[in-house]
Amino acid sequence: MLNVMDIQKIIPQRSPFLLIDRIDELEPGKRAVGRKCVTYNEPFFTGHFPDEPVMPGVLIIEALSQVGAVICLSVEANKGKNAYFGGINKAKFKNKIVPGDVLTLEVELIKQKGNIGVASAKAYDENKIFAEAELVFAIA
Repeated sequence: MLNVMDIQKIIPQRSPFLLIDRIDELEPGKRAVGRKCVTYNEPFFTGHFPDEPVMPGVLIIEALSQVGAVICLSVEANKGKNAYFGGINKAKFKNKIVPGDVLTLEVELIKQKGNIGVASAKAYDENKIFAEAELVFAIA
C-alpha cells in the first residue's frame, strides 16, 4: 500500500490537485487500485454546487488518471517523467459523487506501444459504479 507521501514521490500532483489518498494494489506497468475519500472540505464543492455538492466529472477522470500515472511512472524506466492525457474515450458518468463517498479507483493498462498507451478505468464503491472511461496517455 502507498500513502500520500509515497504517491507524491511518483507523480508530480500536489494539494489541492492531488486527488488520490492511497494506492491499495499496484502492479507497476500493469494495474493499480487506489482510494479517494471525498470530504465536504474539498475545494471544488464551494462552487460545484453550493446547495448540492457534487464532484465534477472532470475531476473524477483526473483522479483515475492519477492512479494510471502511478502505474506508468512506478516503472523504473519512467521514473522522473510525466504522464499526459492523449485522450478520453467512452466516458460514462453513472452516479453522483457526494461528500462521504469513498471511491475505489481501478485502472488497468490494456495496450501500450512505446510511450503511448491506453487504460481502462472505473470509479466505484461497494454499491455502485460512479464512472467508467478509457484513458489514452503519453509518457514524456
